[in-house]
Amino acid sequence: MMTAPKITFIGAGSTIFVKNILGDVFHREALKSAHVALMDIDETRLEESHIVVRKLMDSAGASGRITCHTNQKAALQDADFVVVAFQIGGYEPCTVTDFEVCKRHGLEQTIADTLGPGGIMRALRTIPHLWRICEDMTEVCPKATMLNYVNPMAMNTWAMYARYPHIKQVGLCHSVQGTAEELARDLNIDPASLRYRCAGINHMAFYLELERKTADGTYVNLYPELLAAYDAGQAPKPNIHGNERCQNIVRYEMFKKLGYFVTESSEHFAEYTPWFIKPGREDLIARYKVPLDEYPKRCVEQLANWHKELEEYKTAERIDIKPSREYASTIMNALWTGEPSVIYGNVRNEGLIDNLPQGSCVEVACLVDANGIQPTKVGTIPSHLAAMMQTNINVHTLETEPLLPENPARVSHSLFYT
Repeated sequence: MMTAPKITFIGAGSTIFVKNILGDVFHREALKSAHVALMDIDETRLEESHIVVRKLMDSAGASGRITCHTNQKAALQDADFVVVAFQIGGYEPCTVTDFEVCKRHGLEQTIADTLGPGGIMRALRTIPHLWRICEDMTEVCPKATMLNYVNPMAMNTWAMYARYPHIKQVGLCHSVQGTAEELARDLNIDPASLRYRCAGINHMAFYLELERKTADGTYVNLYPELLAAYDAGQAPKPNIHGNERCQNIVRYEMFKKLGYFVTESSEHFAEYTPWFIKPGREDLIARYKVPLDEYPKRCVEQLANWHKELEEYKTAERIDIKPSREYASTIMNALWTGEPSVIYGNVRNEGLIDNLPQGSCVEVACLVDANGIQPTKVGTIPSHLAAMMQTNINVHTLETEPLLPENPARVSHSLFYT
């Protein structure tokens, strides 16, 4: 094994995400001397990321080197870890098109990155390039581990392991650990006191157990306390990012009905069920505070904020950031050093969740150490949760199966069931 790993970042023009991931990496002792290969097709954004990453590295006292690439295969050569974070087509024209075309046909969306027409079109744009990454990895870094952050997560992950089962990969999201922190905040308790067991599919996993450690070292079920706080109007707290459009009512209402709390945000979850966004039912949109067209609005705001933030980074002597909630550096450190960690990852269902289709993509706890990323068995999940997930898995199946033999005519079937 080399003395330091090579970390290749595909989609390095996503500077905010690069900053979060590599900011974590440079504070890991075993990763401080890593070779970071930044790759993007946009040379301007690539150079912006280079400036930020260099200052992050210097500020953290890291001693590695940085290379920049517009050629994907060159960036991947001899990589140990491949972080993938890109959006084919970007905000303009593709995200705008996903929303505007649907609106012309009376279809409203909030995020449109996972399911529905927007999620399906995003998968069609994305999966072919993920396959090209897998092809390049097969040639120049066949032993590398891919850490995939690209949505729609379940369809992308499924499509890759279906065609390239030899590629070591895991799909990563921050909804499990992020929602746990939100719930702790809603209850005014320390997130470190939480213990939970979560399982399902990406953006629709549920906390099967949610507990808090007490002063005597025992654990108590938090669900009664959480329900009481919601009924009393004490939860949810205002959006942590100051976004008044996203008030998290949908998830709490579903929690009351289902008895379990879902991991992904209310603005996402409203799209994955048939109960909140309906033609002619503006009353539901108002009652449950469903933020239609949220993702395009968020993109515009984030782009504006980023341009301001980038100018500050360009003139700053150092860039110091707080640790993020992303799993990437934890996984790299565990695989490289053998120091065990537990993360939640999106993986192939091979006997992990008994009452979801075998071979589908599920989100479960995974042990990570020198032996690799090892998903843990969950068993049977509550049947009403599995039934809801199955409606989403139906779309995943109808999207990925036609792509493998490249039968575009069949892809339209996925739209019938979304």
